[in-house]
Amino acid sequence: MAETATPHAWTMRICFCALALLIIFFHLIPLDTVPRRWAPPDLLLAFTFAWVVRRPDYLPVILIALVMFMADLMFHRPPGLWALCVVLGAEYLKYRTYTPGETSFASEWATVCIVIIAITLGYRLLLAITLLPLPSLGVSMIQMVLTIFAYPAVILVTQTLMGIRKLAPSDAGTLGGRA
Repeated sequence: MAETATPHAWTMRICFCALALLIIFFHLIPLDTVPRRWAPPDLLLAFTFAWVVRRPDYLPVILIALVMFMADLMFHRPPGLWALCVVLGAEYLKYRTYTPGETSFASEWATVCIVIIAITLGYRLLLAITLLPLPSLGVSMIQMVLTIFAYPAVILVTQTLMGIRKLAPSDAGTLGGRA
């Protein structure tokens, strides 16, 4: 499968890597040394899904896997487990993007919500199966809900500041005729 990417696609891939590094950096800064009872939204997941839904040609699966694997290492999670869940969710969303159907924001948000819920529960299930310590259920659910509610703001930032919009039917050539 020969994939030819335009220079703009490579620029956007570099921008995604820079955005991921920025999110990881701000997540690791010790702003508060007292443990919190809640977790902030997973902005890296929200931006990844927003880019995958809007422009799947900008994020190949290997880039998503590498960025999420790096995040696993930086956040001291089991290496590759969350990355696997995110890659599976992103590939499902890419598949859903390629199929014609509803393109309203409400249906997009509902699909992304279902995928976020599925990968969060799947991640907890995989942690339980492998007998790894589970994070608090309440904290995991709060992070999941906040990520779902942060998704519209992420879409707004993605469209207005970054210029990443949904593919039009005339843009089928950018995906190799798959749209």
